[in-house]
Amino acid sequence: MANLFEANNNTLKRSNRRRSEPMLDAERRRDTGVTKLTPRDETDLSGYKKKALYSCVLIIVVFAVIITRLWFLQVEQGAYYNELADSNRVRSIEIAAPRGNIYDRNGRELVTNRPSFNVVWIRESNKIDDEWLKNLTRILRQDPSLLLEKIRKMSGTPGHLPVRLAEDIDWETVARIENNRMYLPEIKIEVVPLRIYHYGNLASHLIGYMGEINKTELDKADKTRYKGGDLIGKMGLERLRETDLRGEKGHDNMEVNALGFEQQYLKGDEPLPGNDLQLTMDVDLQKIAEDEMASKQYAGAVVAMEANTGRLLVLASSPVLHLEEFVGGISHQAWQEMLKNPLHPLINKVVQGQYPPGSTYKPITAFAGLAEGLVNPNTTVFCPGFYRFGNRVYRCWKRGGHGTVNLRRAVAESCDVYFYQLGLRVGVDRLAKYAKMFGLGQKTGVEMEHEKAGIVPSTDWKKKRYGVKWHEGETVSVAIGQGYNLTTPLQIAVMTSVIANGGTLYKPNIVEQVTDPDGIVVNSFKPQVLSRISGQGHNLKLVREGMIEAVNSSRGTGRKAQIDAHGILVGGKTGTAQVVRLAQYKHLKEENIPYEYRDHAWFTCFAPAVNPEIVVTVLVEHGLHGGSASAPIAAKILNKYFEAKAEKLGEQSPQTGKNDRVILPQDGIEHTDQLPSDDEAPDGLPQE
Repeated sequence: MANLFEANNNTLKRSNRRRSEPMLDAERRRDTGVTKLTPRDETDLSGYKKKALYSCVLIIVVFAVIITRLWFLQVEQGAYYNELADSNRVRSIEIAAPRGNIYDRNGRELVTNRPSFNVVWIRESNKIDDEWLKNLTRILRQDPSLLLEKIRKMSGTPGHLPVRLAEDIDWETVARIENNRMYLPEIKIEVVPLRIYHYGNLASHLIGYMGEINKTELDKADKTRYKGGDLIGKMGLERLRETDLRGEKGHDNMEVNALGFEQQYLKGDEPLPGNDLQLTMDVDLQKIAEDEMASKQYAGAVVAMEANTGRLLVLASSPVLHLEEFVGGISHQAWQEMLKNPLHPLINKVVQGQYPPGSTYKPITAFAGLAEGLVNPNTTVFCPGFYRFGNRVYRCWKRGGHGTVNLRRAVAESCDVYFYQLGLRVGVDRLAKYAKMFGLGQKTGVEMEHEKAGIVPSTDWKKKRYGVKWHEGETVSVAIGQGYNLTTPLQIAVMTSVIANGGTLYKPNIVEQVTDPDGIVVNSFKPQVLSRISGQGHNLKLVREGMIEAVNSSRGTGRKAQIDAHGILVGGKTGTAQVVRLAQYKHLKEENIPYEYRDHAWFTCFAPAVNPEIVVTVLVEHGLHGGSASAPIAAKILNKYFEAKAEKLGEQSPQTGKNDRVILPQDGIEHTDQLPSDDEAPDGLPQE
């Protein structure tokens, strides 16, 4: 064993012995014991210094940017981000403002507000499922597809805006929702003001209606005032006076948690009601006009205005619009029925209807002849019942003719032959000049939508319109209000007021004043004079005398406009405007002529004969004769106007029965008008 251990040890020693490594041994032999250092490269050291410097600068810049940004966010923009944080914590819910009220001239309520209850769905953190929809449709008793459609319409709006699911619900539905609140916590009751039209569809074309704002209106609207689902004026004064009536919304601030659920109410701001409008319109007169037209199933228009101010008392277009059909969007079927209705209810005939003025134009022709010195009160014309001009025969409405007539009798009896000849002497261009002085052929500027200007023809007008010259035979038709002449009922009323008041053209006005919620008058009406016809007082007096005779003489065409009370004399002019001349209907009885081919019936008047106060104009579409169809309506309006005036003044006016109307003799008519003032020379020229 010992020998074996010794043998292994010898073997180990031999294996650990240094082996011969020539290259390493040679190196050892050259080693002298002295350490040698490599020379330093100054270029490399400079590069390291630069890198260190750049790193320090970069670190300083980065920290400077961070510190600057922190200062900007926390100091400069601190208030802004604090507000954003609050907005995440506080939800602001809009409160609709009560819309301004609308009153008539006597302070009677036409349009006010009442509270209505809407059902809204708060979308935040809420999802639609079958059970939710089933419960909701059961409570609201609505078709699920309608509810889903309303929800889809609001899909592109912010989630905090509620979806209106039902409007103006009854108390029973409100109670059902409150009783089931634990099953529908995201369904709320919204209280908003709703319009009440106290007289139904009275003056519907004037007042208009409201509806939900559409996308086109919302794109044009002020986004700080309007949002989807808001109600906005769609027509009439509701639209034209939107700025006055709308008011300012209020807000309820509510604290919500991170999931958007309501926690508690915070202080908000109350809504500011809109301004109130007081109109110049008289409800009683408006009702008479609309009731009379509706009872006889007439289509047309009635206008009444103060002769000396331009205030409009009646603006009735018949048939009226049924406004309830428009609220929330009119159905396709109802719209088509209105379009097909031969009485055209969609047209506001007061300012949009354009008709030949017929014989109501004859006072213009008479005045033009007097002003140009072509006729005088004693100038006479013989009327055999027709007038031959060139190769044509123009007939008078009275087949047997009127015999010898002067100007006053021609106006009173509406003799066509007299005005045929007078119109030719005046000429179409001078007729056009005087017609425009009385407000024809131009918009009146009244605060109503889509007003038409009508047409006053002239040689230049025809050349521009049709590219051909004027023919004298056309002047014959124009002189009696036919041919190319077109006017609106409001224009004829304005024309009549100029005749009645002695030559002043007023701008028609419908809003008397605007008051704020505190009752302070923001804006009030003042008569606005557009132009005056000076120096023609005597000639206007002669025209008025002819119109007074038209109503009060035994041969006048407007006798049915005489009023029954108060001893008031009326001056007026009838008119029959030919729609179309068809030979096949020439020998038929009037009631057998198709409706659309019958003549329009005009009547325009003023009262009292001395110092006129009120003007009334009535147009009945296809009514045949102004004396029988239109004049009685004007008489009822005048009766009511003077009755109300007498009651207001506490006077006891003399009453006269219908069969006791007084027919004035010729000399009586001559003294019903005042003489022109000293500053109005009879032979003066008119000035615009």
